[in-house]
Amino acid sequence: MRHGKKVNHLGRTDSHRKAMLANMATSLIKHKRITTTLAKAKSLRQYVEPLITKSKTDTTHSRRTVFAYLKDKDAVTILFREISEKVATRPGGYTRIIKLENRLGDNAEMAFVELVDYNEVYGATAKTEKKSTRRRGSSKKKAVESAETPVEAVEEVKAEEAETTEEAPATEEKKD
Repeated sequence: MRHGKKVNHLGRTDSHRKAMLANMATSLIKHKRITTTLAKAKSLRQYVEPLITKSKTDTTHSRRTVFAYLKDKDAVTILFREISEKVATRPGGYTRIIKLENRLGDNAEMAFVELVDYNEVYGATAKTEKKSTRRRGSSKKKAVESAETPVEAVEEVKAEEAETTEEAPATEEKKD
């Protein structure tokens, strides 16, 4: 049984799988999009997204950590210079997997893996804005506004009462 074992071995030895994923990640970083099988694409996403997150902090330690995975100086340079600037505000989800037609030879499921911020079709129309929190209850702004509203209403009512009390004695004096 394979309970709790989340690694897809892809029919390869450990060293072969790590080398293949490093090469695919390097190609994705250099070319911004690649075509591969669906299983490899899903494994590549798990492999490359933590590296992109690591590239947001440009320190010697993070560069060495990423280089240990990629084993390519050019890819590390591109990742830390270009890609990290584009994904600086994105909280995650740096890659997109799009399913393609099955491969003719062996009918394998194919997929297109790309970096989300480098797609001109989606990037031109979609602007990312900060989402509001999804917590229950009212926010602080709404609480402040609602707190101000009753106070103003109470003050207006008091002012109206004061005007009516001032007018009442004046009318009584005229009657006498």
